[in-house]
Amino acid sequence: MKIILGVTGCIGAYKSAVVLRLLQKEGFEILPVMTQSAQQFITPLTLEKLSGHKVVSDLFSDHTVQIEHIHLARESHLLLVAPATANILAKFAQGIADDFLSTLYLSTVTPVIVAPAMNVEMWNHKATRKNLEILRERGVGVVEPGSGYLACGEEGEGRLAEPEHILEAVLNTFKREKSLLGKRVLITAGPTIEDLDPVRFISNRSSGKMGYALAAEAQSRGAQVVLVSGPTQLEPPDGIDLVRVRSASEMATAVFQHFARSDVVVMAAAVSDFTPANVSSEKIKKKDAKPVIHLEKTVDILKRLGQRKEWQFVVGFAAESGAVRENARRKLQEKGLDLIVGNDISPQDQGFESDFNQVIVIDSDGREEEFPLLPKRDVARILWDKIETHYARRAVNHRPQTTDIRQ
Repeated sequence: MKIILGVTGCIGAYKSAVVLRLLQKEGFEILPVMTQSAQQFITPLTLEKLSGHKVVSDLFSDHTVQIEHIHLARESHLLLVAPATANILAKFAQGIADDFLSTLYLSTVTPVIVAPAMNVEMWNHKATRKNLEILRERGVGVVEPGSGYLACGEEGEGRLAEPEHILEAVLNTFKREKSLLGKRVLITAGPTIEDLDPVRFISNRSSGKMGYALAAEAQSRGAQVVLVSGPTQLEPPDGIDLVRVRSASEMATAVFQHFARSDVVVMAAAVSDFTPANVSSEKIKKKDAKPVIHLEKTVDILKRLGQRKEWQFVVGFAAESGAVRENARRKLQEKGLDLIVGNDISPQDQGFESDFNQVIVIDSDGREEEFPLLPKRDVARILWDKIETHYARRAVNHRPQTTDIRQ
């Protein structure tokens, strides 16, 4: 398999030679690409001799008939940029194509991994963080930089990750790429809306970001994905089957319709627990408004799935404002789930509307694992790793006859 190794201009460029060698030892063929700035830190000759391939760095240096950046992108199986400077991250995020590497990125349809390296202040700058957020949303893998003594003489985050960590990220990416091939995955996302009248409604603060990240990750692993989404402002991932719903009742109908054909179900939506008992067909006037709104319970979709599942692997979420672990464990048992993801929604920097999440994963045997605050796309990657591991333990030789769970 062929990997394009992109090298950009910073002191960590010298480590690219080590990364190249480690990849070769795993059997990969390396196609080196360097920016002009990278050549101030390490010579093209070094990477050419190590890789056995010509270093490409100029959009206009090759006068053959083939268009080099398109040909190279189609010939490779992965694009790895190590080190990746703040400059190249900004170009990738904003779609700027003014040199060979940035143009190559826009032509690449295979997985992309970046290993950032820069000064601690550049790493922490809002612009850099936003660019990384954009790239993660697109499915770009990010190998977090290490912390320590930097070339500028300061201490902090920003130094290029160790070559062994970069290698591990590459190997894990290939391992995941087709890990869900042939599997049917059903995911719910976003809030539901329960109307009071044509103007007013009851809802919650769910943005749908976690569910959409889970859908994108599953799709990138080869799964056939159905995403049942409440109202959000998010663009759905390419290549999935999107079902838009509004209310808890509509979500229940859509989920039950697709459940029987699903292998894995991940209920990440924040479904309303209550709905108005009576919905006014006209706007309720202030003078006619009653001081009490009568509510009734909505269908407990997750519990219904837990009761009726046969071969399906069902995952639930427990968004809590306190006692996260205890509430998640109780929900796991009460709903008959295979796995539950608990998260604390009370901090401002995580959970609802945030791009970050901190979760606890608990399986049906009571084993749990807690993870630090991470971007939701990284959380999605971790969760699918966990789901796949547990799903594999439940080897199923045949599928029983399906049951209509709407009964």
